[in-house]
Amino acid sequence: MTAPTAPDRLLSVLAAFDHEHPALCLTDISRRAGLSLTTAHRLVGALTEWGALERDESGVYHVGLRLWELAALAPRGLALRQIALPYLEDLYEATHENVQLAVRDGRDVVYIEWLSGRSAVGVHIRIGARWPLHATGVGLALLAHGDPVFRKEYCEGELASFTPYTITEPERLRRVLAEVRRSGVAVSDRQVTEDALSVAAPVRGADGTVTAAVSIVVPHADAQVPVLGPAVRMAARGISRALGWQP
Repeated sequence: MTAPTAPDRLLSVLAAFDHEHPALCLTDISRRAGLSLTTAHRLVGALTEWGALERDESGVYHVGLRLWELAALAPRGLALRQIALPYLEDLYEATHENVQLAVRDGRDVVYIEWLSGRSAVGVHIRIGARWPLHATGVGLALLAHGDPVFRKEYCEGELASFTPYTITEPERLRRVLAEVRRSGVAVSDRQVTEDALSVAAPVRGADGTVTAAVSIVVPHADAQVPVLGPAVRMAARGISRALGWQP
């Protein structure tokens, strides 16, 4: 087995932080990164000096603002959020339900924006959260309109289950994705929680490639897909045009 390189060790320190572990002491960083305490201390010191990590008065480390500054340069991050936000706000004002924007990263969707009202259905989503593609509306939209080779490989891989309604059969997933491509709308019904349904549509970049997806999440009992579908498609089309797409 190849020994970890210096960049590997540095990245392992950053990877020790996640949504469940946003604040870590040096010992926790060492353990989660799989590094000796001495190595972790040296790397954490370098990252803190550069601004990638910040240390509070109690000696606990957090992700630093320098990483936020870099993340703002990502074309699928803050730049996309800023372009999409007016259309997401319009969709929210029309429905007062959860509105989400997501991109694909490997086999997951990553949520980069989320608008929610106090009375909207509860969802297990936050900015930066990940979920498998097949279990969410945005994920189905991205998977259906993505690379056919990747789609084939995904359907043949393991499909995680979260509720009795989660799609776990490859052939069923293929049929669902074909319907998404036909209708232009993806519907995920009670796949993550048994009380929620999401309707999503793809967002295209200037070259026509699907780069993101927008969705609305509503209570399953009150879902009116024929009404929600056109509203979500309109928001997705607006964002696509703002990105330079010409139908």
